[in-house]
Amino acid sequence: MNRKIIHVDMDAFFASVEQHDNPELKGKPVIVGGISGRGVVATCSYEARKYGVHSAMPMYKARKLCPDGVFLPLRHSRYKEVSDRIFSILYGITDMVEPVSIDEAYLDVTGMNRDPVDIAREIKQKVREVTGLTVSAGISYNKFLAKLASDWNKPDGLMVITEDMVPDILRPLPVSKVYGIGEKSAKRLNDMGIKTIGDLLRLSQTQLQNIFGKYGIDIYNRIRGIDERPVIVTREAKSIGKETTLAQDTTDMTLLCRYLKKFAGRISEELLKNELFARTVTVKVKTADFIVHTKSKTVKDYIFSEEDIYKIAYGIMKEMNFKEKIRLIGLSVSNLSDKRCEQLSIFDENFQRRLKIERILNSVNKKLGEGVVKTAKEEFYANTKRK
Repeated sequence: MNRKIIHVDMDAFFASVEQHDNPELKGKPVIVGGISGRGVVATCSYEARKYGVHSAMPMYKARKLCPDGVFLPLRHSRYKEVSDRIFSILYGITDMVEPVSIDEAYLDVTGMNRDPVDIAREIKQKVREVTGLTVSAGISYNKFLAKLASDWNKPDGLMVITEDMVPDILRPLPVSKVYGIGEKSAKRLNDMGIKTIGDLLRLSQTQLQNIFGKYGIDIYNRIRGIDERPVIVTREAKSIGKETTLAQDTTDMTLLCRYLKKFAGRISEELLKNELFARTVTVKVKTADFIVHTKSKTVKDYIFSEEDIYKIAYGIMKEMNFKEKIRLIGLSVSNLSDKRCEQLSIFDENFQRRLKIERILNSVNKKLGEGVVKTAKEEFYANTKRK
């Protein structure tokens, strides 16, 4: 039996919330994001998109393209409030909901004795009644096609892609519409003369594997309407990270490492709070020309402390050895586990002492001040090493 998957996606979510809260903005090009000269567009209204503005675009460029636009800062708490209402509607229909982001989700309604089109219409009506906003919905027998359908006739769209429509309905679409083909991969394909899904369909599985590696098999299947990914109701955290756009582009390694140190502390606190450990540390930088570079290192033993995370991050940063100025710096940990590996037994007395002191020091960090906590940590780890 074919699955029945619905993908719901709010229309220009942040901008739509702003237009709803301030009716004077309706019909105007609203652009939401970091409003400083170094900010980026988070989302924009459909009126702004006519000028070529899009998400992730530098704000200064958006201002040039749309000088008469209404530029607004992000209001995260307000968007979260509206999102919670929307997800309450979704969970009121089925428990089989996979949140993708604050404004997007998959629903598996296979087990419901209802037409998925009727369910999608109910969602659209309730969202409009509760929030005053519109949502687009796509329906199909797998996640790839459902997401494709939800984007088909935005805003306020409703589209169904059935098995007999594939692959013909996909042929004229650009390769960038295929889940798993990002901006760089799309450009690479375009440079090879492969611009549409129709072009991709002419390639064999072996040819796609030569281009994408083992992921080429997924691409080969996906464009033929095959996607077995389930709707995942519960999802464990895959990574924990922090990043920031700098006030000025810089090559100052001392300043960059200061940020890495601060991020390491915050990540350590989050790991401890959730009783998690990590093995992979990743440093992310975006250069002044907006090119993103990442470099990771996976260690043998699981780590959790600020010192261990920063030590690895510092080594990665040294290896990256950038000559260009950097505008964004980020740090994340992944390969998470809620259990230590055997090499560092959870029952090891020294490890238990270190874990306990780390939790205590992090909890009093705000009360005592970073200087006191830092001194206490250094003294503890020095004593640990001597032993």
